[in-house]
Amino acid sequence: YIDLTLDSNTVNSFLQHDSSNASYIRNFYRQRNFHFAWIGNDGQLTEQAGNFINLMKSDADFGLNDSSIISRPLRAVYDTLMMEGGKLKPGDKTASQIELALTAQLWGGLTSDTAKDLEWFIPRKQINIEGLLDSMITRPANAFEEPVNIQYKLLRNKLKQLAALEKEPWDSLRAEEKLYKQGATAPVIAAVKHRLHLLGDLVAADTSAVFTAALDSAIRNFQDRTGLKTDGTIQAPLLRALNVTPKQRITQILINMERLRWVPASPPPTYLLVNIPAFKLYVYDSSKVDWSCNVVVGKPGANTVIFSNEVKYVVFAPYWNVPPGILVNEVLPAMRRNSGYLARNHMEVVTGNGKPVSAGSINWSKATASNFPYIIRQLPGGSNALGKVKFLFPNEYNIYLHDTPSKGLFSENKRTFSHGCIRVSAPQHLAEWLLRSDSSWTKAKIVYAMNGSKEKFVTLKQRVPVYIGYFTAFVDSDGRLNFRDDVYGHDAKLATTLFGSKADL
Repeated sequence: YIDLTLDSNTVNSFLQHDSSNASYIRNFYRQRNFHFAWIGNDGQLTEQAGNFINLMKSDADFGLNDSSIISRPLRAVYDTLMMEGGKLKPGDKTASQIELALTAQLWGGLTSDTAKDLEWFIPRKQINIEGLLDSMITRPANAFEEPVNIQYKLLRNKLKQLAALEKEPWDSLRAEEKLYKQGATAPVIAAVKHRLHLLGDLVAADTSAVFTAALDSAIRNFQDRTGLKTDGTIQAPLLRALNVTPKQRITQILINMERLRWVPASPPPTYLLVNIPAFKLYVYDSSKVDWSCNVVVGKPGANTVIFSNEVKYVVFAPYWNVPPGILVNEVLPAMRRNSGYLARNHMEVVTGNGKPVSAGSINWSKATASNFPYIIRQLPGGSNALGKVKFLFPNEYNIYLHDTPSKGLFSENKRTFSHGCIRVSAPQHLAEWLLRSDSSWTKAKIVYAMNGSKEKFVTLKQRVPVYIGYFTAFVDSDGRLNFRDDVYGHDAKLATTLFGSKADL
């Protein structure tokens, strides 16, 4: 241990202003009898302290001056130390503040309460903070690896490439015509080639104004990794995406790196991930993407909630119980206009115990949300809103994965159409995958159950974790940096929290 010690009153005073971290800070110093961990007897920061600060600050190689990763109190006392030549005078009271501020710099991003304010309900990763800090101060400098998800590291590695582009002119690209495709000639084509070459989508530099086959391939690659319609043409959506500056993309990456501090550093080898802005379901097996498919998520105002759970049931030929919001806003008004609405939509009225109730016995003109004692549900079949199968992970948000009869929506580029639940484009494949270890469920039996007329619940022998996440910047399995639109405005809110109102997005 370092000879310098903290006064317990100083610690208690500090913790009055940092109560969220009080428990682990107090335990950390109790275990070391209140000896300093970060400032040596000579008044200088230890090598480990410098390493810790460099991990939290944006590395100079990335070309970023301030990513707000390091806390304001720590930055203030550290800047004071640097003004004094990097060495404290004996008895300097600043030493205690720097020491405590370093310990209080929790390696885990924003607090859980802040994350919930930002509509993120996936439980935070669990870290043994005392053990982590002990490990940091005892290892040689530069030998510490932060406990973060692999996606965090992949995004961090992409920052350097983008930072190198900040010095490049990034004028807005404009086109005289609405559409250009292979074979066309125009000045904007040369400008698009140059920008795609800078971004790495067009391998070989080409200054000509001719729309070549190589450009077609480069555009398709860029469109695919930015969530655009992949058609190999130059149109307004492509130009808008190409006009997003490197600085704006860097901010977008930093926002998603912050989110990645909240998730497990080592997720389970087998799980499902729905990335809302990407409108995709990713199925992981042995810690790798086994397959993926398109999904439809909640429309703005009926946002799909960000949370995690475990898939417990596969339900074939499901009933659809009309949720309260749809009951009040759609079904009850429709029944008041046309008494045949329920029959036409293959719906029935039942009690809480599932006993049928005659629709004709109900006075629909007086039915309201507060006095309607029944459940309206849609019968199993091809027109059922949930399709032929649903996948349940019981939760307080009443969100689940399911099939849909509206298959055409999966071909749309922006797929925000649901009331909050997640529609899956490959429901049979997902059912087969979830039941793959159950020999009693063959493909033929699954198809038969999906097309049956009676609802059938199947309990999975082994539950599968499912994460409903929100990542607008990520690195895919091919190593490509991807970006997506901020469909719910969560990036904008987090940017304000991290960078203030002047965040450039």
